[in-house]
Amino acid sequence: MTEDFLHFVWQFGLFEREKLKAFTGEEIDIISTGQYNTDAGPDFFNARIRINGIEWAGNVEIHLRASDWKKHKHSNDLAYNNVILHIVEEYDTDISINNLPLPTIKLNYNKIALENYHKLYGSANKIACSRHIKNIDTNFFSLYFTSLAVERLKNKTDLIKQDLLKRGNNWEEVFYINIAKNFGFRVNNQPFLMLAESVNLKDLAKQKNNLLQIEAILFGQSGLLPKKSEHSYIRTLNSEYTFLKTKFALTPLQPSVWKFLRVRPVNFPTIRIAQFASLIHQSSSLFSKIIEQKSLTSLIDLFSLKASEYWDTHYAFEKHSPNEEKTLGKESIQILIINTVIPFLFIYGKEKGKEEISERALKFLEQLPAEKNTIINQWNGLNIKAKNALESQALIQLYNNYCMNRKCLKCQTGTTIIRSTKQLI
Repeated sequence: MTEDFLHFVWQFGLFEREKLKAFTGEEIDIISTGQYNTDAGPDFFNARIRINGIEWAGNVEIHLRASDWKKHKHSNDLAYNNVILHIVEEYDTDISINNLPLPTIKLNYNKIALENYHKLYGSANKIACSRHIKNIDTNFFSLYFTSLAVERLKNKTDLIKQDLLKRGNNWEEVFYINIAKNFGFRVNNQPFLMLAESVNLKDLAKQKNNLLQIEAILFGQSGLLPKKSEHSYIRTLNSEYTFLKTKFALTPLQPSVWKFLRVRPVNFPTIRIAQFASLIHQSSSLFSKIIEQKSLTSLIDLFSLKASEYWDTHYAFEKHSPNEEKTLGKESIQILIINTVIPFLFIYGKEKGKEEISERALKFLEQLPAEKNTIINQWNGLNIKAKNALESQALIQLYNNYCMNRKCLKCQTGTTIIRSTKQLI
């Protein structure tokens, strides 16, 4: 038994309402359970309770034991002065507010719900309801997906707002930092973040018309640029970097921060840096250009990049490859749009009062194909299939935020199963 379960029982009315009588002697009639509060303060706001025939409006507090009121120091907190009903599992002490007894009751709740709750929380499966989810109408998920996807976007945009606060609300700079980080994808995202933070965007922008100089700065700063080579391209990069390093007072990273092991050669950080240099070269004021894109096709075109000619025959410096253009793949572009572009468009529209931009971000998510990863594979195995990126983002949010943290009582899927009148096997 947990307080969360009692919250759940109260919120969804899974208890007997007839002939309720408080431990303190009052007759209780529940008119409205109120609004669940996820922040500090009483558990439910604006409940309406009839106590001894007189209707009261106020707050409800729930504890496992009545003595938790004192343990949590509510008596010294003015926020709890408007509590009109105390719900407990065990009545072990009297509680009063302003020297008046606080009506306290124990809920006679649905025992099947409690058993279902224990079954889910005791499951050894990563997705606790995996054995029971087949009983839920698939249309249920269609309705749930949008709210989950927006919730995931909000998590991402909260981090963007923190970055904006740190960087003087400079949208271009914050976008540059974030797109760079995600260019490293999962394996090299931190080194890419360090690389972007080591070079001022304004300094890079001054070289926007010269791809070689942009490459010299980025490769020099990465620490991956060989100091000696017979190849003219590497010698030129070194020459340019020596000058630019002094001009902009740059300090390079240690090459050891980059990961090559168990990374496919086409995803080597050297290839990604070359592609990132191409993005900087062809797209000054990149975020402003992204805001202007009205279609997904034109947005994808902005990221249709290729590394410079040297990389046609190399995976890393002095490491040869078959002769082929090192373009940014379709799936990689989609990941960058999903994880960076769409969250930025969504929060920019919200912050600037341009709702059409936020709606466009959601529309792009619906137009992109569903992601392919181990989380989505688990849902596929349960016959819960994402039709597009909005739905795959929703399923990732459901798994990461609810399933992995066993928040079944906060999840619409979990609460639907627990509230079922059918006992889980």
